[in-house]
Amino acid sequence: MLDYIRIACAVPSVRVGDVTKNVEDICRRIREADEKGADLMVFPELALTGYTCADLFLQETLLDACRTGLNRIAHCSAEHPDVTVVVGLPVLIKGQMYNCGAVVSAGKVQGLVPKTYLPNYNEFYERRWFSSSQDLQQKAVDSKYLGLEENYPVLVGRDLLFRLGDGTLMGVEVCEDLWTPMPPSTLQTINGAEVVVNLSASNETVGKREYRRRLVKHQSSICSCVYAYVSSGCTESTQDLVFSGHSLIAEDGSILAENKDLIATDYLLIHDADLGKIRSARRKNKSVKDATSLYGMVEPMRTVDCGMSALRSDGTLYQLDKLPFVPSARTNRLDRCMAIFQIQVAGLKQRLASIGNPKAVIGVSGGLDSTLALLVAVEAMRQLGRPASDVYAVTMPCFGTSDRTYHNSWKLMETLGVNAREISIKKAVLQHFEDIGHDPTVYNGTYENAQARERTQILMDYASVVGGIVIGTGDLSELALGWCTYNGDQMSMYGVNASIPKTLLRWMIDAITESELFAASREVLRDILDTPISPELLPPDEKGDIAQYTEDLVGPYALHDFFLYYMMRYGYTPTKIFTLACRAFRDDFDAATIKKWMKSFYRRFFTQQFKRSCMPDGVKVGGISLSPRGDWRMPSDASGRIWLDEIERL
Repeated sequence: MLDYIRIACAVPSVRVGDVTKNVEDICRRIREADEKGADLMVFPELALTGYTCADLFLQETLLDACRTGLNRIAHCSAEHPDVTVVVGLPVLIKGQMYNCGAVVSAGKVQGLVPKTYLPNYNEFYERRWFSSSQDLQQKAVDSKYLGLEENYPVLVGRDLLFRLGDGTLMGVEVCEDLWTPMPPSTLQTINGAEVVVNLSASNETVGKREYRRRLVKHQSSICSCVYAYVSSGCTESTQDLVFSGHSLIAEDGSILAENKDLIATDYLLIHDADLGKIRSARRKNKSVKDATSLYGMVEPMRTVDCGMSALRSDGTLYQLDKLPFVPSARTNRLDRCMAIFQIQVAGLKQRLASIGNPKAVIGVSGGLDSTLALLVAVEAMRQLGRPASDVYAVTMPCFGTSDRTYHNSWKLMETLGVNAREISIKKAVLQHFEDIGHDPTVYNGTYENAQARERTQILMDYASVVGGIVIGTGDLSELALGWCTYNGDQMSMYGVNASIPKTLLRWMIDAITESELFAASREVLRDILDTPISPELLPPDEKGDIAQYTEDLVGPYALHDFFLYYMMRYGYTPTKIFTLACRAFRDDFDAATIKKWMKSFYRRFFTQQFKRSCMPDGVKVGGISLSPRGDWRMPSDASGRIWLDEIERL
């Protein structure tokens, strides 16, 4: 249901040539991984013997010990049927030695995957002992030949995929296989493998760890897969080399887990990976499908069922952020926010230049959205070599405008040096109420929407007067919820905030205050950051303070952005999103509150598509956009019933 897999990377303290001791350590680690709920466990290359055995690989005694050891591991696997184990050993087939990864589960050796690319350069000379998988002349070996007690055929070849629990397919490659122009994992993943494991014995040299990390990240990204890499530890022979025991678990271009020490051994690295993200990426990325069409039959794969009924992982070892749109580390956050700001600026700058360099007209409310849009416009003008006064900022107070936002609007406009103007809309709105027969003491949708539409009309007409275009201020969260007035603040000529969620807006402005771009406005920007979010469409209270708080009406934006992120980015079910939200916000909201606002989110998302279907142009800055011309095409009359029904059952 949650689509997680728990992977354990085990680096035992190998004793070179002592197969008996090494097998004991392997079985001990299998028991430990089972206790920790692992679904899949990976050991290094040639873990039974040690990678550095050299000419000992030619000794019959060592090979006999490996057969006995493999049988012992199979017995251990029978005692721990929920864990699929992949372990490295030398295997003799028809007089040729192969460096193999053995997949063991439910008491059986399910298959053997020989190494394809054998390094024979610099410090490596594997061809002295081993043959490549391309030299293999048979598709299976008898289990008795491998030293196993039961009699059954064991498939062998680089063309094997292994079906784990819930239908998850796994591919196996060995060390150097990854370091080539055409890794076996590439063919494995375009044939359906969602998880790839690499049994390695990569020695350590200066700078190699970072290169290895980049290699694993890259392969997991281009293959849209989970990639687990495990390398031999530092107790390998140091006659000529040092091995570091580097382990990595990557997911679609991100490193989920990695051992910390540069030189390490005798440890277990365990982490959950989210198969839901992999499946989502493959559904969306049709280039993966195209690669399958082009190359899927180059080397057809055979599938081995490992006998697992289901994966056990519940994802509790998976890092989960409350604010998935916001980088958690401050340094990364500042850099990311300023990069987003420059993308916004580039979009508006090009739009202004391409239509004859008009003025930019913006409605300024003293809130987060209009503040960021105004900053973008001022910087775009600066980069175009034009003065800030070419930005026409208009504040339009009405019934709900508070003293704080009013004064902040003016202070911001003055410190930025824009062409500032105030146009009160009270008389116009009251006249409109009289024209349509609305009682101004009734604070309903008509009361609020009339103000939003009047402001938009003023901006549009004023833009015509000054020769400008209206810059939209609405953000991604408002578009998702439909929290905007149709043909009111929903409309503009270019929306610079269209793909920025509300939870990111605060951090955007916070990052900008740290820069020197708008040093003169720093004080007012900080006060705007401290101002509660409000549409200010209802009159202030008796103290002149804001009487209408957006999150009291529509719900916490932190929750809505969380729902939006996982629904749009990965297509998760409400059940999975709800489970993750309960974990992420366990200190903030109870389950009933989360369910309440989740129901509101889905209801609004489906019923408000008509506003998004005619939204103006706006630059995409992140992984999610609701533009009907870009990332999101949805009929305005689509039904959200099955999503809402699922939420009701939570």
